Amino acid sequence: MTKDEAIQMASTGWWKDSRMSPDEVFLFQISEPLLCMNFGDFQIATEKALGRPVWTHEFVNPEALVAEYKGEAKRPTFEEIVDKLPAGKAIVAVTK
Repeated sequence: MTKDEAIQMASTGWWKDSRMSPDEVFLFQISEPLLCMNFGDFQIATEKALGRPVWTHEFVNPEALVAEYKGEAKRPTFEEIVDKLPAGKAIVAVTK
C-alpha cells in the first residue's frame, strides 16, 4: 500500500464498520506497514484484541503483539513493558 492509498483508506473510516470486530481491525492494521486508520482507534482495537492496556512504545515491535495475540508468546508483565522504554526515559506516575 502506498502512502496515498493509506491516507485514502483512512479517510473512509473503514474500521468503524460495525461488522468488524476489534480483533479483525487489529489483525488487518498490524500487518500493514503504513497506518491506514486513526492511531487512537488502532490502539483501542489492539487493547481489546489482547485484553490488556497496550503502551504506545509496544507498537515498535508488531511481531511481539501478533505472537501474544496468537498465544505464541506470553503476556508481558508490567516490568517487562517498562523495560522496553528507551534508556534514560523516566516514567512518573501520580495517583491520588
